[in-house]
Amino acid sequence: MIDSKKDLKIYLEADKKALRRDRKRPAFFDLVWKFEISLRKYEYYHNCKRGIVWRLVESYCRIRYSILSILCGFEIPLNCFDEGLSIAHRGNIMVNRAAHIGKNCRLHIGVNIGTAPGCSDACPIIGDDVYIGPGAKLYGRITVASGIMIGANAVVTKSFTEENICIAGVPARKIGDRGRFEIENLNSVLYGKAVDFRI
Repeated sequence: MIDSKKDLKIYLEADKKALRRDRKRPAFFDLVWKFEISLRKYEYYHNCKRGIVWRLVESYCRIRYSILSILCGFEIPLNCFDEGLSIAHRGNIMVNRAAHIGKNCRLHIGVNIGTAPGCSDACPIIGDDVYIGPGAKLYGRITVASGIMIGANAVVTKSFTEENICIAGVPARKIGDRGRFEIENLNSVLYGKAVDFRI
């Protein structure tokens, strides 16, 4: 959670690195990066600043964040994601406010992270370095360990505590012993230069 100006800078740099952006500022049509910046600034002013003047600044940040949320199709509340958030592209993504996701999470279109039926706060706790593939759904009071790769359209309703594995299916089950970065590095060797974007 962002608790200081220093934290804000760390989060913004980590998000930029995770998004694989080498520019100083977002391009005009780079709405995903603009959204992530607005999310972090809104978190900072919401968490750290008090007083009438700062509340006005927070309101401005909230309006910008809300507009970019609508333009991108994201429903991502404050203080759910740790540093290094990487959203692949615009599209429908829904995250419950009670969810907690660790560092270096990679999200794709159609992801839904929600509660168990009839509960408002029974949400997943997701570790660091997790890849969540297109259309994946995660529900309930479950734990997903660090380094896990979640396949496209997986439905995760139980905990996976073994780190660095691949899970997929409906319902999700373990399908491999290679985690996110092993698979990404293997693919980068096959298709291009290997790059590690971890913090």
